[in-house]
Amino acid sequence: MRTGVIVAAHPGVEDLAVRAEELGLHSFWVYDTPMVHGDPFVALSLCAKATSRIRLGIGVTSPALRSAPAAASGLASLNALAPGRIICGVGTGNTARRTLGMRPTTAARLENFTAALQDLCAGRSTEYREGDRVGDIRFLHAGAYVNTADPIEFVVAALLGPKAAAVAGRRGTGLISFGLLDPTAWHALHAARRHAAQATPHDPDSHTDSRADSYVITSLHLLDEDEDPHGYPARDATGHLVMSLLAFAADTPAFAEQLGPAEGEAVRRLLDRRGTTSTAPDRHTKLYPNYLGRIAPQDRDLVLPSLMNTLALVGTRDDLRTRITALEQAGIDELLIQPVIDPPTEMAQLAKLLT
Repeated sequence: MRTGVIVAAHPGVEDLAVRAEELGLHSFWVYDTPMVHGDPFVALSLCAKATSRIRLGIGVTSPALRSAPAAASGLASLNALAPGRIICGVGTGNTARRTLGMRPTTAARLENFTAALQDLCAGRSTEYREGDRVGDIRFLHAGAYVNTADPIEFVVAALLGPKAAAVAGRRGTGLISFGLLDPTAWHALHAARRHAAQATPHDPDSHTDSRADSYVITSLHLLDEDEDPHGYPARDATGHLVMSLLAFAADTPAFAEQLGPAEGEAVRRLLDRRGTTSTAPDRHTKLYPNYLGRIAPQDRDLVLPSLMNTLALVGTRDDLRTRITALEQAGIDELLIQPVIDPPTEMAQLAKLLT
């Protein structure tokens, strides 16, 4: 299985990209989370100039965040800096929108956005609509300013389950998901993507690239001999994923109701500590600061073993290889980790684990 890294966009991120390339990792990604992290296009521009081989990804942008012309311009500009090395993840803007106190967009709008990006980034014209006004748009001086000749890889975020997988199938893209380590769930997603692809008339000019790879984002903690799998080091290494799920549950009562008693109690404690409620209009300002950053020591008790085991990879070398093999057999092409404690060391562990 291939390996990669995803981090928050920030000054100096290009140094991590260089180290990832030196370690032989396949890809380096940054999040697109406005008002929480830095700008992904700025970050990847720095990475593009500092590296020569590693693929560079945005995970993920959304029509609820950016217009198709603006997003396509950013992507094609990156493609001019790193020809053929750009990956664009697209999604409904689930967390990125929630951190603004807004809601995600629909699968239909996601599909239209993906189609427009594929067309524009391949140098084709596409339909663009604002309110009642609609017309065809395209890059007017592509060769002089942006690169539409080399392919850009697109992947759809699988947070909508079968709906997102169907979008990926119809658009000929890959899939990316956050913390989804259940092989059975991946088998279902791939089946939904295949079914949608088979039901879609094939147009050789409709898709930007023929790749349809699957990526999963997680965190990894390799246990030392006799180390407690749920001790502080493991909780610190995986807590950002767990806290992201608890924040989503705290912001989404319908999802919280589906959790078990212990997980539901963790959501209630999180709301209490942050001094907000699941219906407060400004709850996003209390729940999402330091989103996907290293957790505070006082929140370690919220990192429940059940959620660690569901969202992250914690175990001995043999344990991790067994779980990763199961994911590979379920059709996962690349494992992306988000390091938060000591990124260079964690990236080296990942590279060594799968060699």
